[in-house]
Amino acid sequence: MRGLSPEFTPYTWAMPTDEVARLAGIDPSQVVRYDQNTPPLPLPSTRPGAIAGALAAISSYPAGGYKSLRRAIAGYNGVEPDQVVLGVGADDLILLCARCFAGPGDTIAIPEGRTYPLYRAAALLAGAEVGDDNPVLTFACRPNSPTGELRELPAGRPLVVDEAYYEYCGETVVPLIDDELIVLRTFSKAFGLAGARIGYALASHEVAAELNARQAPAPVSTVSAALAIAALASPPDVTPLLEERERLATVLYALGLAPLKSRANFLFVPVENGHELGDTLLREGLVVRAYDDGIRITIRDQVDDDLLVETLARCLGKASPVLDSAGRRVRHLRATAETRIAVRLGIDGESRVLVQTGAGIYDHFLEQLAFHGGLDLVVEASGDLETGDHHTVEDTALAFGEALDKALGDRRGIARYGDAVVPMDDALARAAVDLGGRPYAELSFETEPGMAAHFFTSLAQAGRMAIHVEATGRDPHHTAEAAYKAVGRALKTAVRQESDGIPSTKGLL
Repeated sequence: MRGLSPEFTPYTWAMPTDEVARLAGIDPSQVVRYDQNTPPLPLPSTRPGAIAGALAAISSYPAGGYKSLRRAIAGYNGVEPDQVVLGVGADDLILLCARCFAGPGDTIAIPEGRTYPLYRAAALLAGAEVGDDNPVLTFACRPNSPTGELRELPAGRPLVVDEAYYEYCGETVVPLIDDELIVLRTFSKAFGLAGARIGYALASHEVAAELNARQAPAPVSTVSAALAIAALASPPDVTPLLEERERLATVLYALGLAPLKSRANFLFVPVENGHELGDTLLREGLVVRAYDDGIRITIRDQVDDDLLVETLARCLGKASPVLDSAGRRVRHLRATAETRIAVRLGIDGESRVLVQTGAGIYDHFLEQLAFHGGLDLVVEASGDLETGDHHTVEDTALAFGEALDKALGDRRGIARYGDAVVPMDDALARAAVDLGGRPYAELSFETEPGMAAHFFTSLAQAGRMAIHVEATGRDPHHTAEAAYKAVGRALKTAVRQESDGIPSTKGLL
């Protein structure tokens, strides 16, 4: 093999989740990653149905050069399909650009200061040197990783502008691609397809043709292409994440830290001994990107971000500026061929509830159950709602029950039994629960919207609990909602810690 420059350093990955779990002494499902700059969940469009056609034809090579995907990308960016170059993520395209423009004896310019390390690696792999002396190619990262700022464009041409975080900052140089600019984008960040490994470059007609001629014949999988097309059909709304970024920055300031202003989906927080702090967080099951002088934190959502803030406060010996979420809590994922349900549950909660499954009224019902149960609950799901809400409602009940079972552990010290009566206008619901470990559902609804009884049957099965409900009323909505509230209030009593013993004369639940 041709020798590499002594300055070359290969890209290094962070510790895998299973190894973090072993280090922290927790289940892998409880590890939270703030180091990948990717969403905590994929888009709703990322579901088995989106790739069914691609899987049916998986034995065939991609036909016709990904015309559907190129058209979708072109439409999203306001260019022509022949100006699109596909790659295995933006990383593949960084390497492609370096080897297309540079070779031994050439120079490639990269941004000053800390930036994405693959630019340097790509230059050295091409046999070129890194510097500012008459470069044949210049890289720019906008917004810059890991600092998040939006820098001025370098004067050098040809210029590769990495816009991996474009969706978060909303500013692009695509209108300048005829001025010897190549714009790189990825589906890994805002679109949540990091595991699919798919990205694209946008360039002038001539430059795109030359890059495509030098790219692999079939650079991405048909499965990844199908996921990308589905994602482009319903692009993400990043507004909630941007709002959470600003909220988290404010909270970190309250903790005495000073995160840099960011135009991306992460915050760089200067600290002394960043690697030491990163290692400490790692042992708590929280993974950040650590540097000598700081840590980079991926924005997730308020529940996850507050968990990190609480842990940071303990590590720094300071009071936490957010509500304490300590206690019996669990993260759980249930994935089937039809649905993907992610649950975060805190039994000793403050009734902080968010349910987003797309199942309409049943989201509302579960929110009522959790609120009246005093639970902290976040449920996020994607499923085949076009065939009806049956699978989503059933799998949400199973996922919630499985999470509850995990959070209760061996159930030592709980009250075990709980009951409640809830009147709601014309409706009256009575509920009793037994967390003794035997699944059973005895349900009587005078009227209900259609899936309430099935929900409680599935919840009893997965949660290893007995649920008795008797609900009457003229309005199906009221009857079911009263039942959900009653079960929530009964659970609130049953999960209460009363002692250190087993609440059973058998000595076993």
